[in-house]
Amino acid sequence: MVGRRRRFALSDTVQQIIGGFLLAGPFVVTEEVWVLARTMSWLQALLTVVIVFVIGYGALYKADDDRDPDRESEVGGIPLRFISLVAVSYLSVAILAFAFDAPGTFLEPSGVELGSSLGEADLAVVGATLKAISIGAVFSVIGAATADSLY
Repeated sequence: MVGRRRRFALSDTVQQIIGGFLLAGPFVVTEEVWVLARTMSWLQALLTVVIVFVIGYGALYKADDDRDPDRESEVGGIPLRFISLVAVSYLSVAILAFAFDAPGTFLEPSGVELGSSLGEADLAVVGATLKAISIGAVFSVIGAATADSLY
């Protein structure tokens, strides 16, 4: 297969997962990321989402001349490799955040018992957690795309 890329396969997703987790880890356990997430607006969080998409697409299809999005399997007109990359980028950060209990460590919990309704403090924790995930995904997508392109 010299000079020719093989089709997107499960092994490509595994490579993305390894790269995504590798670069996401340090940002999930850094207090500054969680402080930053608390102070970010939703517009800034949306901007990080755009950054993830731009970096991901650019790393997969613009930085690698051998890869053509028009020749790849698609779901709804979007290349499956790109969908996998974005999903891995966000999910790796979210999984690590909850595995390390980062929201409970870096954000003040409201003390509401399970089964009760969400209060304002709980919504603030959820919002800050989503923003922290969006920050971490910027770095995770770099690791995931790099691993996918190198191997």
